[in-house]
Amino acid sequence: MRIKGEISLPGDKSISHRALMFASLTDGECVIHNISTGEDVESTRKCLAECGIQSVKSGNTVRIKGGVFSNPDKPLNCGNSGTTIRLLAGLLAGKRITAEFTGDDSLAKRPMSRIIDPLTEMGVVIESINGHIPFTIKPKELNGISFVPSVASAQVKSCIMLAGLGAIGQTVIDENVKTRDHSEIISKELGAPVSSNGTISINPLSRPLQPFEINVPGDPSSAAFFAAAAALIPNSSITIKNVLANPTRIGFFQVLKKMGGGVEWQNMRKECGESVGDVHVFWEPLNGIDITSELVPSVIDELPIIAVLATQADGPTTVSGAEELRVKECDRIRAVCENLLAMGGEVIEKKDGFIINQCNTLYNTNIKTYRDHRIAMSFTVAGLLTDARNTLDDEDCINISFPEFHKVLTQVMG
Repeated sequence: MRIKGEISLPGDKSISHRALMFASLTDGECVIHNISTGEDVESTRKCLAECGIQSVKSGNTVRIKGGVFSNPDKPLNCGNSGTTIRLLAGLLAGKRITAEFTGDDSLAKRPMSRIIDPLTEMGVVIESINGHIPFTIKPKELNGISFVPSVASAQVKSCIMLAGLGAIGQTVIDENVKTRDHSEIISKELGAPVSSNGTISINPLSRPLQPFEINVPGDPSSAAFFAAAAALIPNSSITIKNVLANPTRIGFFQVLKKMGGGVEWQNMRKECGESVGDVHVFWEPLNGIDITSELVPSVIDELPIIAVLATQADGPTTVSGAEELRVKECDRIRAVCENLLAMGGEVIEKKDGFIINQCNTLYNTNIKTYRDHRIAMSFTVAGLLTDARNTLDDEDCINISFPEFHKVLTQVMG
């Protein structure tokens, strides 16, 4: 078996969330093509509808009409989506909307103090249970603040940016570590009063944004699974078309190239301010590397599949400074180490990452996904290295981000 072919993927999840939210700030109908098909983005669309921002979805195109927000009649169920709840809290706070936020069991474990604290400083009245969901925001006059995030998080940054658009006075965000900058890019493209030059400055939005039409580029985090499969299996070669190539999002491909994998970017261009290209990935012998805290933000979602790559590399791969993996959809450090050990891998779990040594032979086994879509997809790919396939305890969790995953994987397996 080898991986081969040419594929296109559903739209980037991060940009899809933001396109919906910024569309709500316009005064007309916006059209979003190739929107992410995952359940997380659908959670954002449905929550906005509960707040009076109506949309119609046809296939992977959404028509959404910006306008006047209203208080929702029931709690906003954000499902499994940390992006939905964190960004929406900032957006609705800026619109003086009273709303209660809730979600599934996984989301209930994720820390919300990182947005509750700065929003409270801006003047939002928030009732929460120990910094977790459910929590309620209540309308109050917002004031701009100077904010230095305590953790490198694009979700936290974007939350405060959206709140800042509805605040009195300027809001300034100073990141110690640069995170994905889709909110800054779409703000600039739509003419929002946001500037970023080292620090990010947000001024109040004095009038609605202009309606827009956007084609969302393919999700590089989804692309990583197929690229990894090609990099793991000898004589494989795959081209993934129209992939988002934002420098803050292609850390996986930089890591893969550093490990010795074949990576070539082609047909580079700009679409709606974002870099887009086709990425060609082919098998080459891999070597182990060190991944430290400086690189972690750009590969935070791809570290589980990087761990699978590391099992086939010549020499150890070390990941450090990745404590944030402990508070994602599950404790991904524990899940990666536990499942690789079950497959016969050589793994050392650390507080802030792991060390993975080369393992010439992996064995198929029963995988504990912890209902985490990225764990499920990573260990589906890992199963390609075994005589049979891994058995997942929950395949449906993949629908959170990428319901077409198995279909596309079957398509490229020669």
